[in-house]
Amino acid sequence: MYFPTSAARQLSTVSALPDAPPEPVLCFSASPRKLLFCTLTRTTLTVWRVRPSTVLACLSRTSQSLDEHGENLSATWSPDGSRIIIQAPAFGSNAQRNFLAGAGEGLPLQSLSLAFEGVIRVDGNLLSVSPRKNCILFSTKNPSAVQRIPWPIYDESDGEFEEQSAKKLLIEEETWTVCEREFPWLVDSSVTVTKISHLATGLETWVTSDGRAYFVRLHDSIQFKDGPLYVEPRRATTVAVNEKFSLIAIGTQGGAVEYSSFPAPDGVTPKAQVIKITNPHNRESGAVLSMKWSSDGYVLAVGCQNGWAIFSVGGRCLAQGFGVDDRIDVEKFQDTFMCGIRDMFWSPGNFELLALAHPSDNSKGAFLNGQIFVIPFAKSATTGQHSPDNTRYAFLQMDDRALVYRGVDQPDMSVINPESDVWQHIKIPQAYLASNWPIQYSALSNDGRLIAVAGRRGLIHYSSSSGRWKLFADVIQEQAFAVKGGLLWFHHVLIAAVEVSKSHQIRLYSRDMELSNQNVLHRETVSSAVVILSLVDNSLLAYTADNMLTHYLIVPTDDTIKLHLCGSISFNGIIAAPSAVRVLSWMIPSAQKQLGDPVDDLAVATVLMMVGGQLVLLRPRKAGNQEVKYDMQIFADRIEFCWIHLRGIGALENSLWAYDGQGIRVWLNALAIESFPSSDRVQQSVKESVNIPLQFYPLSLLMDKGIIIGVEHEVGMRMNLPFVRFRHGTSSHLFLHHVLQYHLESGQVKEAVLLASHYEHLVFFAHALEILLHTVVESESTVEFDSDGTSNGIGGSRTLSSVIEFLDHFDAALDVVVGCARKTEMTRWKRLFDVVGNPHSLFETCLASKRLKTAGSYLLVLHNMEQLDEENQDAIRLLQSAIEAKDWQLCRELLRFLQSIDDSGKALSHALSETKILDSNVL
Repeated sequence: MYFPTSAARQLSTVSALPDAPPEPVLCFSASPRKLLFCTLTRTTLTVWRVRPSTVLACLSRTSQSLDEHGENLSATWSPDGSRIIIQAPAFGSNAQRNFLAGAGEGLPLQSLSLAFEGVIRVDGNLLSVSPRKNCILFSTKNPSAVQRIPWPIYDESDGEFEEQSAKKLLIEEETWTVCEREFPWLVDSSVTVTKISHLATGLETWVTSDGRAYFVRLHDSIQFKDGPLYVEPRRATTVAVNEKFSLIAIGTQGGAVEYSSFPAPDGVTPKAQVIKITNPHNRESGAVLSMKWSSDGYVLAVGCQNGWAIFSVGGRCLAQGFGVDDRIDVEKFQDTFMCGIRDMFWSPGNFELLALAHPSDNSKGAFLNGQIFVIPFAKSATTGQHSPDNTRYAFLQMDDRALVYRGVDQPDMSVINPESDVWQHIKIPQAYLASNWPIQYSALSNDGRLIAVAGRRGLIHYSSSSGRWKLFADVIQEQAFAVKGGLLWFHHVLIAAVEVSKSHQIRLYSRDMELSNQNVLHRETVSSAVVILSLVDNSLLAYTADNMLTHYLIVPTDDTIKLHLCGSISFNGIIAAPSAVRVLSWMIPSAQKQLGDPVDDLAVATVLMMVGGQLVLLRPRKAGNQEVKYDMQIFADRIEFCWIHLRGIGALENSLWAYDGQGIRVWLNALAIESFPSSDRVQQSVKESVNIPLQFYPLSLLMDKGIIIGVEHEVGMRMNLPFVRFRHGTSSHLFLHHVLQYHLESGQVKEAVLLASHYEHLVFFAHALEILLHTVVESESTVEFDSDGTSNGIGGSRTLSSVIEFLDHFDAALDVVVGCARKTEMTRWKRLFDVVGNPHSLFETCLASKRLKTAGSYLLVLHNMEQLDEENQDAIRLLQSAIEAKDWQLCRELLRFLQSIDDSGKALSHALSETKILDSNVL
């Protein structure tokens, strides 16, 4: 999903003011839009631009100010980004350019000034400050209270800001004492509120001094709702809320992170998922200091006292860093963020993580305080938009390029070889990135040949056949619109949902024509912003922010291509938050496809959606002339992405695949609406057919090869380098045996044979069958058996019998059985061959069918099961056959085998004499 790449760069934190002594950075804070951030030292406030990373303004406090109001402690931006609040203890013009504009560096640097606005004196030891649109909310220790104060008022009479006291501006109802009377839902009323965080929706998270985290809802009048909303404590240190997935992350003093869904309306908090942060150096992670969700909600960055980690929304650890190898010279090592991160935030587009290194203790005292680093990331393009039917090509997006997985176009062995170079790097033109960074949407055609990307404004597209990008020749036309809602390829036509002049359109562009307003093939105006686009055959689905699903047919004409409106339907009362819809597709009954009017498709379509992290099917139900209603089936919660397979490979047709952060969950035939029972028997929740655990993050599903492709991050350290390098390595996992095992455990041998026949041509087919047999043999080893080897438990060897019956349909069966036996403990051989058959009979079958190598493998089994006679006639007969076939490599292996089973050499001498192999002069 998100993977660190390349190397981090360090920002200079030396004061921009002349003659100012260097000071460590105490904290940094991002503006609401993440385009700016500020750093704070003991005496200085500095405002930076994120891209390019440059100082825009700097304000230094005088010694008198420090004496009167105390040194700087922390800084926080107001919600509108116009003010910065600095917490202290109680007691520009445009820059001259002399460089080629990089990504996001084409726009002029804005003029920015910092002006001192005023001082608010707060008694009682200030603990936390949380700015709001019209006020500032803060907490104090003594007294233990939460208070609200309006923003300082500008006095136009003398052009100055008045210094105000909190007590002057507060009235009784604007100060709340932390006590049982005013906060009855507090578990312990003798606490202080140490950290307050405010969300755009008006929700609050509080951390109290006893280590509890509270999820607080406020009315506009700042009155608290009744009912406890706290999360059980494990010494909470910080909280991060993911509104995209309705998820709360809680960092703890012990270094763990806990995921919890939003509390229910009745105040009941769901059970938390505890995520342990482990590291390869077996060092303690230390307390969690900071956590930040990416703006798309897919990943959580966690900063700890002794390291950092990146987790997906499902709890998968995508990357981590906890110190350096012992062989690294810490005195020369510069990437101090590897040993702890105090604070962090994601840059626009989430391609970079800006991190403030935490002071680290080490024996040599080499690490400095207050260093800021920018860690680059590659992320899956599905985080921007997701086409669930495009499973073949993994597609990663970086800050300045796209990465396309090309292993699907290579030979089978290259696909499963982790050393294969299977990623194509496609650089995005600098001319587009300079003014339109960051990239917001990326789209890849189903054949993997066409790419389209859209940034802040405009769009561009690329063809792998020509190796060229196409850009707007007229920059004014490019800057006049922005892609909002996604991009899709329909053959050579690019479909884009755009916002232009505060209206919303769906535009069609041809890959073969130059990008310009004059060459737009079709414009379709929509009433509301597009949330997501989806393409099914020649039907375009547009789901908009007004909770409407609209169906268009893509209709070619003699000289162009157009959209034909078929109909729309409201999902009000079904989808509560339209912006949470991340995946969209549908299935149409065959009768409707063949004979029905496309205008009626919406009324009979079964709709697949992923809303937040919940994967659901909406099945239509209509009685007479009544409006369409839907029966909802919930497949799973906290899903990160899904794939669908509506046509093709045997039993995988109409299957649904989803990743939940731990593994792939597969629902076979879930999308087969033709055979679905009547609506009165609809199950609200459906258990998956197959669960495939994975040790890496999946990105691509090669249905025709039976392989899941993914990546895992790698950290490279060298003694001669003062920094670390990040990369992602490609991994693969065969899924065929998982699906076959499901069928065979269900006694569906015929279905298993039909599915496997589609993969019989693969070079690793026998290997997949061997994994299947080995898995079943190992799993049945836990069943208790009587002394005669028969099962006295439920199930017994029923599945094993089904597997052997299944294997008999394939030529590779004999190789699979002996390959499995040689990888299995000999204590399990008796049960295996009780079901398969006598190994001596299998040896004879191999010998008769001239499968000499396989027969040689069975010799070891016969020897260990004491089925070889004293004269070793079986080995001699096989040796004779190998001589006749001139398979001299096998001859050498058989002679070594005879030598190994008889140290006296008699067995070897007898075999040489019987076969007269020495007379052949070949060994």
